[in-house]
Amino acid sequence: MATTQSQSATSSPSGATASSTSGFSSWFEAICDNLGRAIQGKPEAIRLVVLCLLSEGHLLVEDVPGVGKTSLAKALARSIHGIFGRVQFTPDLLPSDVVGVNIWDRNRSAFEFRPGPIFANIVLGDEINRASPKTQSALLEAMAERQVTVDGVSYELPPPFMVIATENPIEHEGTYPLPDSQLDRFLMRVGIGYPSRQAEIDVLSTHGDRDALADVQPVVTADQILTLAAAVREVDVAPSLRGYLVDLAESTRRHPHLALGMSPRATLALQRASRALAASLGRSYVIPDDVKELVEPVLAHRVIVAPDAQVQGITAADVMDEILRELPVPTGVRPG
Repeated sequence: MATTQSQSATSSPSGATASSTSGFSSWFEAICDNLGRAIQGKPEAIRLVVLCLLSEGHLLVEDVPGVGKTSLAKALARSIHGIFGRVQFTPDLLPSDVVGVNIWDRNRSAFEFRPGPIFANIVLGDEINRASPKTQSALLEAMAERQVTVDGVSYELPPPFMVIATENPIEHEGTYPLPDSQLDRFLMRVGIGYPSRQAEIDVLSTHGDRDALADVQPVVTADQILTLAAAVREVDVAPSLRGYLVDLAESTRRHPHLALGMSPRATLALQRASRALAASLGRSYVIPDDVKELVEPVLAHRVIVAPDAQVQGITAADVMDEILRELPVPTGVRPG
């Protein structure tokens, strides 16, 4: 069955193959358009979400309640015909509530593993910063290794696997800041924000008396997502552009306004996301503009602004903009 689905993934809406640039771009736009049925007026946020999925990464959505974070995760699961799991993080949530637990089966006289909601293709970690750090860390192994370990036994998670964690601003009562080690596990951090006036009027017209997800139907299968993710890994990154990524990382590590710069994991994450962006635009190679466009969503949550710079009101985005302006842009990034 998996073979049949994978073969069907080679046919895009325009008749091209998923591994071709035109085929990838067609599938990408189809998924984005489908998500737009549920989340109106936020095309840039939607594109970043789909890029994150096809880059095989995890997403952190930071915003105030009621702007569509949960609807976005549900719509994505529906769009890829995947299994949706949800964890509502609360102060009394236990790690076993996330990954699962062994239950004694009297009939079999043996323990039986009851999987938790983490066993899904799209997992929504709702208000992750309302849980204690111990419970937040329960996601680390799952996000990094795509498996969980319970009582010494490891269980693999179904591919594709993506965690979409939502968090309210730290200033809200009852929230805990996420530790740096957990922030680094998220490929991107995005904000949805309030809709524009016209977009909110459209929401009232189309979703005022019906479920926003009613119009969202599958446009791809989970196996097709795996095919598209494999195509991302084939996008060419020229040696000069790899040097540009490393120079960018080194600039953050020695910048006076940053207490912590990019890790090698962050450099890999930026390259992976840049490949997905290039493919979504119909290219088989990455250019510097791809990297620049993704610097803020991929890196802003991974670097730490020095305390004296914070006092001056300097943000991570400000520092990254300054670095990009000063860093020489490479040439000769087209393949062969």
